[in-house]
Amino acid sequence: MRNAGKTGSITFSVNAAVGRLLRTMLSMVLGMALALGGLLPTPAFAAQGDVTLYTPYTDISVMPGETINYSIDVLNQTGSVQEARFTISGPEGWEHTLTAGGWSVSELSVKPNSTQSLNLEVEVPLKVEKGEYRVTLEAEGKSVLPLTIRVAEQGSFRTELTSEQPNRQGSASSSFSFSANLRNRTADKQVYALTAEAPRGWAVTFAEGGQKVTSVSVDASGSKTVSIDAKPPENVTAGSYKIPVAATSGGTSAKLELEVVITGTYEVALSTPQGVLSTDVTAGGERKLELVVANKGSSDLTDLELSSTLPSDWEATFEPRRIAKLEPGKSASVQVSLKSSDKAIAGDYASVFSVRSPEASDDAEFRVTVKTSVLWGFTGILVIAAVVGGIYYLFRKYGRR
Repeated sequence: MRNAGKTGSITFSVNAAVGRLLRTMLSMVLGMALALGGLLPTPAFAAQGDVTLYTPYTDISVMPGETINYSIDVLNQTGSVQEARFTISGPEGWEHTLTAGGWSVSELSVKPNSTQSLNLEVEVPLKVEKGEYRVTLEAEGKSVLPLTIRVAEQGSFRTELTSEQPNRQGSASSSFSFSANLRNRTADKQVYALTAEAPRGWAVTFAEGGQKVTSVSVDASGSKTVSIDAKPPENVTAGSYKIPVAATSGGTSAKLELEVVITGTYEVALSTPQGVLSTDVTAGGERKLELVVANKGSSDLTDLELSSTLPSDWEATFEPRRIAKLEPGKSASVQVSLKSSDKAIAGDYASVFSVRSPEASDDAEFRVTVKTSVLWGFTGILVIAAVVGGIYYLFRKYGRR
């Protein structure tokens, strides 16, 4: 019994000693850890997953040229202040801006267990292919937010000015009208200045909706019909004329070349060298006249023919009666032989001479005075003398009775 008690006492003493040794070693390890902890720097950021970037709009569809505004929350899920530094990556040529509180930012401090809001603005270019694009916002070492942007159609930044009928033909006295379609193939409303580089003397005007304008507003991806009127100068010659017109707005413009073909004016004049349109003739007699046929237009006159409208039993002959061709500004002389009726009594008569061509015509009305023949005058005198002589004879013979 004594031996058993002695054995239990020894065992308890050994266990107590081991316990004290273990406690001493544990204290030393903790002390070393604390010492090392004081020497090593404390991390300034939380482990990945403690800060989260969030937006509900991670996959959207847009049109070329649109501006996207993302509202992004920065969630700090730790018990300490977190510093987040941001980087943005995306397609080449795309513009992006990160702001908070009205300021452009690249780094943000977020309170413990709090949320800070950011705004990410992404500008989709106008010149962009249809397809899917990726923009990534990263809080370095903490969180990554991928954003998918789907461009719904082929993009462009251009203006179109077209006309189904860009050429016209007519005489110099004509006014030429064109209809043009102005199409805005950009993502913004454009105000286009309308201009024309017409040849000297030409008057070119633009109209939209029936009103004359010098500029026109076209909505994004919209179009408008513009009327263009071109009037040549009075002295324009026959030929082809180019009229470039343009619609310009900021960084986009379009040009359209119009063409007008002037066939020239057709005008003929018939008169005399002195412009006198009167003459005289004896009854049954003949009078020589000179007429002048002049081309007053800007184009050749062809196949001209002269004719007359005369009193009954009158005649007129022309030399020449036909003119094959008469150039602009030129004239031709025509000799006319006018013969009156031998039954014409004294007085004024109207005689009309005409010139006709397929392109133009003119008339010249003459006042012709018919005079009594000298022979008839002598005859009248003889008759009067005979009557007087007969009366004298009768008085002489029978006067005394």
